[in-house]
Amino acid sequence: MDQLTRILVEKYSPMWTNKQVWEYEQIHEEIKFDVLYVKPGNKEEISWKSKRAYQDNKIREIIIGTFEYLIDGYELWIKNSKGNQSELGKFIPYLMAVIVDTMIDEEICLKFREENNCLIVSIDSQADIIDCKEFFAEFYHLATGFNYNVNTGIPDDETEAEIYLTRLQEEFDENMKAKLGEKYLPGNKDPDSINIDQ
Repeated sequence: MDQLTRILVEKYSPMWTNKQVWEYEQIHEEIKFDVLYVKPGNKEEISWKSKRAYQDNKIREIIIGTFEYLIDGYELWIKNSKGNQSELGKFIPYLMAVIVDTMIDEEICLKFREENNCLIVSIDSQADIIDCKEFFAEFYHLATGFNYNVNTGIPDDETEAEIYLTRLQEEFDENMKAKLGEKYLPGNKDPDSINIDQ
């Protein structure tokens, strides 16, 4: 895992679960941020009036809608849209959890750092499968990331593979339940999806 990311993870550990994010969003329905995409190293591009700046947006929606900028190598700078930049720190655990949850289906390992009262996010293009597993484990997700050039240990037979992955998920859920108690939901789903399944 990237060293600056590791520092932030340690600073704000334990990382929030989806249950905590869901509960937080129920209380803070209007939580919004200003975001800006910047090419790494181009400090002169940091203008909150640029065409790649988005004011007063929900973080999940903006990442889904502008994902291609991250793929193209841009960094995402996030600041508190309420103007009190000194308060961004209290939102960082929420932001990190939401961003990772949004990206989990892509199995993309991210880098996080703090600078100029902003949380800065980018894709970790140097990460290997071990880095990705370590990264997602910090966010209480089971990353089964596939690397087709490496023997992953997952059986070739579809039924056996499903049994194997189910067992891995159950073991992971047991470990997280022991570590987090009621904060953790099996499979780390949000409460709405748990209720639908029942």
